[in-house]
Amino acid sequence: MIQFDAVHKRFPNGTTAVHDLTLEMPEGGVTVLVGTSGCGKTTTLRMINRMVEPTSGTIRVGGRDVTRQDAAELRRSIGYVIQQAGLFPHRTVLDNIATVPLLLGWNRKKARARAAELLETVGLTADAGRRYPHQLSGGQQQRVGVARALAADPPVLLMDEPFGAVDPVVRAQLQDELLRLQQELSKTIVFVTHDIDEAVRLGDQIAVFRTGGHLVQCASPAELLARPADDFVADFLGAERGLKLLSLKTLADVPRGPAPEGGVWTLVLDEANRPLHWASKETEIPLRPLKDTDSLLAALDESVASPTGLIVRVDADGVLTGVSSRDDIHEHAGRAHTQARVAA
Repeated sequence: MIQFDAVHKRFPNGTTAVHDLTLEMPEGGVTVLVGTSGCGKTTTLRMINRMVEPTSGTIRVGGRDVTRQDAAELRRSIGYVIQQAGLFPHRTVLDNIATVPLLLGWNRKKARARAAELLETVGLTADAGRRYPHQLSGGQQQRVGVARALAADPPVLLMDEPFGAVDPVVRAQLQDELLRLQQELSKTIVFVTHDIDEAVRLGDQIAVFRTGGHLVQCASPAELLARPADDFVADFLGAERGLKLLSLKTLADVPRGPAPEGGVWTLVLDEANRPLHWASKETEIPLRPLKDTDSLLAALDESVASPTGLIVRVDADGVLTGVSSRDDIHEHAGRAHTQARVAA
């Protein structure tokens, strides 16, 4: 657990970056810090590993006051990922990942073996380890940055806008990868972003800051979206916060039935009973099969695109399990909003 107790940070020019912050970041969870530019979210993150020193107050990591620890030793025990990966250009990918273990005194063979293991963990091939950073794509470099931060198996991982410099498709892939890794590793992660959609997708709790370093609200994504603390939070979440809430609810409880037969549109399947497309006498319409783990928001999008208003449901192997109607999806979407407001 990371605990901030009445932490204040004032810079020499008189600017207050963080104001009287009291906040708990649960062990094994993802806390996302969001807010407008200059609100203190990056300063808050950087105070955890003492890259910025607090003016007053106490910060504890695992119950220990960070200001009473050697700064270099503290930083080696905390993983740190930044927007541009920050890789050493003159070192191979494998040696970049092995940096912290080597600083901790591991022998070179052990450090490189750990680096090779982490390449696979973050979805890169062994061949990538022999390359230099400039030979990788932006998304691959960010994966290397995550691997390097995990190399010494730190309990805490700090991530400062780590996916902000890549295109939306790669960003979604990196988010998926982080969620997969977190499910396996259960690190205590502090993640800074300006993107509320990214915060909702990744966070177990979201802390919203306003200018001057004031914490306005800290809550689970569902609670935050259902009941923002004030107009500032509501405006920051945006007019579509109801749709964002649906991104947190899955299709699992939406009823399904058999695919229709004999109508204008036919659901075409392959030999393994996997859906291919909708077909009429004149044309074919592509479809996106959905699993129980997909969101109600994805289901609404697909129902609008579908010529029948139906979404096609599949199992983990992509085999057809049935279809669900637009009406059933709308009904469950409304129920999800009601439940969220009551819970909040």
